[in-house]
Amino acid sequence: MKTTLIGINAKYIHTNLAIRLLIANTENPVDMIEFTIKDNNNTILNHIIDNNYEIVGISCYIWNIEKVKEIITEIKNLNKNIIIILGGPEVSYDPNLYINEYDVDYVIINEGEVAFNALLNKLNNNMDGDIPNLVSKDYIGKSCEIRNLKALKSPYYLPNDYASRITYIETSRGCPFNCSYCLASLEKHVRFFDIEQVKKDIIYLQEKGARTFKFLDRTFNTDVKAATEIFSFIIENHLPNTSWQFEITGDILHNDIIEYLNNNAPKNLFRFEIGIQSTNIQTNRLVDRIQDNQKLFNNILKIQNAGIIDLHLDLIAGLPQEDIISFANTFDEVIALRPLELQLGFLKMLKGTKLRREADKYGYVYNDLAPYEIISNDFLSVNDIKDIKLVEEVLEKFYNSQFMPKTIRYILDINTSAFNFFLAFGKFYEASFSWTNYNVHDLFIRLLSYLKSINYFNYDYVFFLMKYDYLSYFKIKPKIWWQRIPKSKRNKLIEELHNNSLSEYSLEDLYRNSIIEPFNDSYLIAIYKHNYHKVFIIEK
Repeated sequence: MKTTLIGINAKYIHTNLAIRLLIANTENPVDMIEFTIKDNNNTILNHIIDNNYEIVGISCYIWNIEKVKEIITEIKNLNKNIIIILGGPEVSYDPNLYINEYDVDYVIINEGEVAFNALLNKLNNNMDGDIPNLVSKDYIGKSCEIRNLKALKSPYYLPNDYASRITYIETSRGCPFNCSYCLASLEKHVRFFDIEQVKKDIIYLQEKGARTFKFLDRTFNTDVKAATEIFSFIIENHLPNTSWQFEITGDILHNDIIEYLNNNAPKNLFRFEIGIQSTNIQTNRLVDRIQDNQKLFNNILKIQNAGIIDLHLDLIAGLPQEDIISFANTFDEVIALRPLELQLGFLKMLKGTKLRREADKYGYVYNDLAPYEIISNDFLSVNDIKDIKLVEEVLEKFYNSQFMPKTIRYILDINTSAFNFFLAFGKFYEASFSWTNYNVHDLFIRLLSYLKSINYFNYDYVFFLMKYDYLSYFKIKPKIWWQRIPKSKRNKLIEELHNNSLSEYSLEDLYRNSIIEPFNDSYLIAIYKHNYHKVFIIEK
């Protein structure tokens, strides 16, 4: 029977590893195609109908499930004889919903490599036998994990546009922790792939043009020896302009790994994503999360101080017992670490998780549609959530964007609460401007407008830092949005500076390619020439 697997990704740059694993581990012929959630449903339907597929499998996640529901309904309306197979985390914990309400023929729960192959053997060759992790109207297979991951074949030798997409890699499955809001806690055993095969895959993927790698291991540093071996292999074998991201549990990160990477890794080669979620001890206990905050922060600071690894830290708003005062404290403690990026997420009440089952216990109100985001609970009102979302907007545009790092760092360094500053600015911004449709210089102007409106005590110095950040951000001479010094004064300054501090540059270069801004007893100098870009400060 002619079969296809369909991935519907959030963005083109994402790659659906799941469908590739299924194809790599079946002896049956299977086609594959990937779409994005922005693709028209008819485009997907026409592909299925035009190619006369008899079996259609779709990989399901919280970001695509609402679209999948529409598509499978339309498939059955067009041709009831097409066999639909769904798999993935979004259908694994409520398979009967899709079988009974959407007329889905089969749902593969949990891991699917063995089940998918066995199911195709049954459909194509009438082979009998129990099929693990398979659910249909008249069959429920035993739920189990694949204990020997080393027996699985590599999924990377199928066609893919590696050069322009993120490449996802697994070295393990499962998580040693039991956080009650997370699906990874439902995988009871941590199991490992063949590390030598992982190394071969890395070499092959780089040869095929892959440059951005993300490891899917829920806790990459579970096994210190294996993690160090992979880090070492990447350091020795990485190609230029590659980046490698890992999910790390920060408080169990072994000091030997930190020291090894700080001493041996090239700067910015590695990016660590560390989920802090909350620093409220009671909150962490209520969600079965074990976290040593002191050790966590110490490890983060060791990484930060070395300046080798880029840090991405995560928070979750909406966990039990975390009211807005507590969350503001969590936010302030974590942003004080000055990570390269801080992601402020909102709790998703995922199907299958313990916290979703305990929703009434904490008064959770959440969206019925994926991704099931919190609306309120006993600790956060609707207005509290709205305020935190304002903080998130400011965080994304003014901190994570890295448009003005010196400016924002200075402001945060002298404010007692980053959360309160972001919230107040967010309310001003929302009342005065649109969150969309802006240019980079608009963000500078809007922050400056807010500081002026509150008579910020060091306004002139912040304005100077903004100019530094703005001129540093652009590689070619940018549009200037502030009032420049008069041309005659500028030319005179250039001549004076050329005779002293800027003698290495010709007068013509300074006239044509420089921007000079005086401030108190110093000058801000920016020079843009061909591939040359330099911004610096000199004293008068």
